[in-house]
Amino acid sequence: MPAELTRNARILATVGVGLALFLAALDQTIVGTALPRIVADLNGLDYFAWVATAYLVSSTTLTPIAGKLGDLFGRKPFLLAGMIGFVLASALCGQAQNMTELIAFRGIQGIFGGVLFASVFATIGDLYAPAERAKLQGVFGGIFGIASVVGPTVGGYLTDNLSWRWVFYVNVPVGILAILVCLVTLPYVAHKASWRDIDFAGAFTLTATRSWR
Repeated sequence: MPAELTRNARILATVGVGLALFLAALDQTIVGTALPRIVADLNGLDYFAWVATAYLVSSTTLTPIAGKLGDLFGRKPFLLAGMIGFVLASALCGQAQNMTELIAFRGIQGIFGGVLFASVFATIGDLYAPAERAKLQGVFGGIFGIASVVGPTVGGYLTDNLSWRWVFYVNVPVGILAILVCLVTLPYVAHKASWRDIDFAGAFTLTATRSWR
């Protein structure tokens, strides 16, 4: 794929993928700031840890599975599905009326977050030649640094001035922008794999092992 794209097209595609990563990274840092207010509002101190745990368990479970499916069927469909599902799940989290709903919606968000993370870094390998990938990995690693600085600040501001629900709603405009950019700029590579090529038993065994650890 690297040889098939012009320089400008590759840059635009990289921006779209970077926005997708920023979307997921920002969520991890922005929500933590609002958790005390969320727990107080929903009277859910006993379930405090599950808001984060539900997301981590589901995202960890889906990451290797989504990565393998992307290898077989192409990155673009899974990257777009991950972003769309993540945005919709974020909106659901913002609508939660109790801790049970919030935990369930965070679990769903984690599923698509796992798909998103697996697809983002694998897409870099599709867009760039091996000699350029290390540099891009560094750039994308910097996105986590930016999110770790911006997230708590934005999360605190939204929680204090609007509502904790906006720490989830803020994902919607960022996500829509990322979806549109990736939809337009990322090329689709046709694959000839079929569902019969997937070792489902092996994939779920690996996932279960990682989850227990």
